[in-house]
Amino acid sequence: MKTIKPTKIGAYSSCKSELRSSEMGDLWAAYMGNSMSKCVLSYFLKQVEDKDIKGTLEHSLSLCEDFLGKIEKIFRSVNHPIPIAFTKDDVNLDAPRLFDDEFYLHYLRQMIRAGINLYALSVPLSTRTDVSEFFIQCVDETMKLVNILNDLLERKGASPKTPVIPVPEKASFVQNEDYFNGYLGKIRPLHALEIKHLFDMVGANSVNKALLFAFSQVSESEKIKQFFKKGEELIANTLETYTHYLTENHLPALPLLDHMVTTSKFSPFSDKLMLFHTIDLFTLRIRDIGNSIAENGRHDLGLTLFKKLTTVGFYVQDGAKLMLENGWMEKISHAPKWE
Repeated sequence: MKTIKPTKIGAYSSCKSELRSSEMGDLWAAYMGNSMSKCVLSYFLKQVEDKDIKGTLEHSLSLCEDFLGKIEKIFRSVNHPIPIAFTKDDVNLDAPRLFDDEFYLHYLRQMIRAGINLYALSVPLSTRTDVSEFFIQCVDETMKLVNILNDLLERKGASPKTPVIPVPEKASFVQNEDYFNGYLGKIRPLHALEIKHLFDMVGANSVNKALLFAFSQVSESEKIKQFFKKGEELIANTLETYTHYLTENHLPALPLLDHMVTTSKFSPFSDKLMLFHTIDLFTLRIRDIGNSIAENGRHDLGLTLFKKLTTVGFYVQDGAKLMLENGWMEKISHAPKWE
């Protein structure tokens, strides 16, 4: 049997083939996300006091810069324009502190989840050697960061752990359709995957709520400020709904993080960056809801999730319109238009 030798990550093979649509789109999305994260992490590093958290932020920032440089190299190999994305004009490193140190850990946890989702899904669709190797490196380095972050959260006593449930006495099968009930008849407790998704979505939305709370304090545009407040209200309603499903099953839910936002009124970020970030986070919530629907088995929870999907979708659409109004919506590559 032929042995496959491991490829040295980073030493990308020369590849003259054109970029496929999936590669072009995923590289563009990765560039936009890492460009935004570079601005955010640079500001966090100016404010952080905890040495352990600072080290993790520095490591995260170095990954962003490395990924950006490699994407630029691939784009230049096919004469693809480098996205404008975000620059030093989108961050004010001298702005006062807007978040407590612990918030940086919860924020990083959510952004890492977003990165892993993008990078992992990109690997099987990438056919160019350099692109495939790049996304494999992204997955590998991001997973290493996950372990570093989880260890730090544990040491700081801030690790968000899913609830413990009893181990079944034996393997068994569902006996009747009552298993799917949610409104009438006998309603079963939540199963393990339903608990996982609800718990995870509570954690993600708690970070989002605190972030929007902060953004609404410092935004310079009244219209965009109101958009952030609307999003905060949407999340508050969502958290109430998800938490209810957990508490009615006597399961714990994660607390809010709003107390980790300071009273500063000076924005460290441009409205463009904050609006893009908000849309990006809510887009991730759409993915979370979709994953939850796919593994749900109760009619009531399924309907609730479908309603949330619609609500979040309309909110993202409103945000996209604001980006368009302000001339901030950068265009991704698309198929040719035939006359």
